[in-house]
Amino acid sequence: MDNEFYHRTVLPNGIRVITAAMPTVRSASVSLYVGAGSRYERDEEAGLSHFLEHLLFKGSKKRPSAKEISEAIDGVGGVMNGGTDRELTIYYIKVARTHLDLALDVLTDLVRHPLLDPSEIEKERHVVLEELAMVADSPQQLTDLLMDALLWPDQPLGRDVAGTPESVLALTQEMVAEYLQRQYVANNIVIALAGDIDHQQMVDAISAALGDWKPGTPSHWFSATDGQGPRFGLRYKATEQAHINIAMRGLSLNHPDRFALSFLSTILGEGMSSRLFMELREKRGLVYDVHSYSTHFLDAGAFIIYAGVDPKKAVETIKVILEEVARLRDEGPTAEELTKARELSKGRLLLRMEDTRAVSGWLGGQELLLGKVRSVDQAVAEMEAVTLEDLQRVARELIVEEQLHLSVVGPYRSDKRFVPLLQL
Repeated sequence: MDNEFYHRTVLPNGIRVITAAMPTVRSASVSLYVGAGSRYERDEEAGLSHFLEHLLFKGSKKRPSAKEISEAIDGVGGVMNGGTDRELTIYYIKVARTHLDLALDVLTDLVRHPLLDPSEIEKERHVVLEELAMVADSPQQLTDLLMDALLWPDQPLGRDVAGTPESVLALTQEMVAEYLQRQYVANNIVIALAGDIDHQQMVDAISAALGDWKPGTPSHWFSATDGQGPRFGLRYKATEQAHINIAMRGLSLNHPDRFALSFLSTILGEGMSSRLFMELREKRGLVYDVHSYSTHFLDAGAFIIYAGVDPKKAVETIKVILEEVARLRDEGPTAEELTKARELSKGRLLLRMEDTRAVSGWLGGQELLLGKVRSVDQAVAEMEAVTLEDLQRVARELIVEEQLHLSVVGPYRSDKRFVPLLQL
């Protein structure tokens, strides 16, 4: 499939290759997406997708050590990394255009021919445990994890992508190898490239490197369930600030109202002119950091507000945030706020699309998750179509008292002061 924005080819084994030509840039980026993540894991496999992502950088057939892999890209001034989320795993390299062949060789080799050396597995297990310990020392991240567990209790969507120390310690070499064979199959792979490139040349290069990769039957992700658990979560930690998340369930990745919700978040808490920033920081001097954001998954989503505040002022801060949330629902945003949110969102997108890494991510992420790619112009047109009535309707539908959730991490032993606040 071709259009002005991108070209798409499906290889005989099912690998999808998508490219965007950016003739005036000097860099090139290649992103390889896999349908693997925490939502694909059984309970006993918690953290396995993330653990495997770490391991693939520890040695491959052509470059049998982590040093050789990293030096290949460092040596040409490139950047390379990987990441695991709930619904996908990504590996990417960005280099000067002249080194794209090297980047492709490194990336395809480490994903297709990892060594999975037992000694490296044990060393990396301890690295991941240190990563989990780092999160345990980060109260803001703990607040996020606590909120995920409230919104989606007892299911993969509600747990840490990296798993727990107990689950990571229980992962075996056999489990890693089996998961690799299950999820890392050709028809579960998307490779997206952006830069001054020719589509057919990229297709030919990838076909030569990965044409023998067999397709398979990867596991499907676990659907979200809406069982109502507790709406408040507290974790004691001797911190200087109270870390607060207030959240409601949101919208899925492909929901027609997703831009309306994003605009509501922008109006409420994104940027230094947002309602929450002006009210809590500029007017009242309560906080340094307050912001909101929306997350979108394949079948679920969330609308979340975060604030860090003096523990003595946490109750007051929560009350003020909820007052602003209720005002947004009851009075709705203004036409001026809609215009500002729309232009801010368009500007962020358009500026980001000047970077080859961002463009390859835009292509690959959509193709893997949705099976189609929305062009930048299409996304802008969808933003332009959002009306003030859409914002008012979405605010009324989503900002519902029964859906309020509150998570707090701070120096509190009791939840008595917080539970009564969950009302609009």
